[in-house]
Amino acid sequence: MSYNAAFFCNKDSVDYVYGDKRTAQINEHYSLCPDFITAENLEEKLGDLQDLKYVFSTWGMTPLDSEQISKLPSLEAVFYAAGSVQSFARPLLDAGITVMSSWGANAVPVAEYTVSQIQMASTGFFHLAETNRSPKTKGDIKNSEFPGCFEITVAILGAGMIGSMICERLKNYEVDVIVFDPFLSDERAAELGVEVVSIEEAFSRGQVISNHIANLPTTEGLIKGEYFAKMLPYSTFINTGRGLTIEEDKMLDVLEERPDIYALLDVAQIEPPEEDSRIWSLPNVIYTPHIAGSLGNEVRRMADYAIAEAKLFREGKELNYAVTHKMLETMA
Repeated sequence: MSYNAAFFCNKDSVDYVYGDKRTAQINEHYSLCPDFITAENLEEKLGDLQDLKYVFSTWGMTPLDSEQISKLPSLEAVFYAAGSVQSFARPLLDAGITVMSSWGANAVPVAEYTVSQIQMASTGFFHLAETNRSPKTKGDIKNSEFPGCFEITVAILGAGMIGSMICERLKNYEVDVIVFDPFLSDERAAELGVEVVSIEEAFSRGQVISNHIANLPTTEGLIKGEYFAKMLPYSTFINTGRGLTIEEDKMLDVLEERPDIYALLDVAQIEPPEEDSRIWSLPNVIYTPHIAGSLGNEVRRMADYAIAEAKLFREGKELNYAVTHKMLETMA
């Protein structure tokens, strides 16, 4: 029997992201291979996939090299219900195959999470919750040290999909938004209603600084430890981007010296951090395990984006989230 669609990842990933409902939707419109194609069974299943046009996948995508792609003569498109495609996209794009990523869907919960943290940080929630753990430290920091979420400056590092979503959402608040992003055009900055600044200015002016810089060879260690020393009193740094973009040890040096500033880290250079890392012990560092991105019910949104894009593709319409070689230069 021939199939024009297949999942290229393991069953557990499909169950988690697509679930029965989304898988049934795909079954309605495609001749879906009943097997989940993985690196272990790919060669064995190639004979059944000569009519394969559409690949659906998510985290744990089965990568294809150029030789394997040549053995799938009908393949036209890959719909990836997750974010980064750096590990598998290039051979597919080189072969003229469309690659779509649900990075837009994954950006939504990160943007929502970040805006909520900006609001809480500006009111002193994290600082004051720590000092109010004990009656002995209660009142060590005054409420008046924090400006609240009104007429403050919020600094966004990186105005890609997530950074732009945050800027759009911050239009609902009476705050000034400054952005560090060397790739942000004046026209786009005007659309977002933001001021473009240097990274040093972002740290010295932002009451809250939020990192969304993609993890690329050119961005590793881009955020220097010395920048944290420039932060305003009782300001907060949020990282839902990638840990490798920061000089982590030097950042922690400054945080150790300056208990008035806070770091909310949803990522780290090593995850989880090593047992002796100061991330665990510094009272002005809060570390969470990647809870900003899609989780729980939110992962279904990524499957919905992939299915919607596949429908557009079948109808010959332009995709909203197609990936190009050029985009891979700056995508995470």
